[in-house]
Amino acid sequence: MTVSAAKDGAGRRFIVSEWGAGVTAVTLVVEDLAAAKEFYARAFALPVHWEDEASAVFDFGNAVINLLDAREAPELIAPAAVGAPGSGARAQYTLTVDDVDATCAVLASRDVALINGPMDRPWGKRTACFADPAGHVWEIAGPLA
Repeated sequence: MTVSAAKDGAGRRFIVSEWGAGVTAVTLVVEDLAAAKEFYARAFALPVHWEDEASAVFDFGNAVINLLDAREAPELIAPAAVGAPGSGARAQYTLTVDDVDATCAVLASRDVALINGPMDRPWGKRTACFADPAGHVWEIAGPLA
């Protein structure tokens, strides 16, 4: 990893890190691996890239999403605790698309229910959200309609 100093718009120094390839994998803890695997295959129209008894991996091109059986998660993150299912969303994963409304139509054709949207946001994006069976929230974001 390379670390260097830079200055922000106000002339203040801060540290800049280069993380190589960036984020290449995200692991999502799921209680029902079979249901999560089916959802991801259907919602994103992706094949399973790799799997074993405890996980299923989907390749999004620039990163992989690893669905991990909740019973295996403690070993991976110990001594940190695994969050309880149904305790509310604590993260959102955003996919940038060219046309949010068209992507929502595709998701609807795949029986994926939206949590919200599509809607224009004050920060200049059009967004919509949906959740997987374990409650992980996905946002699709694109230009204003």
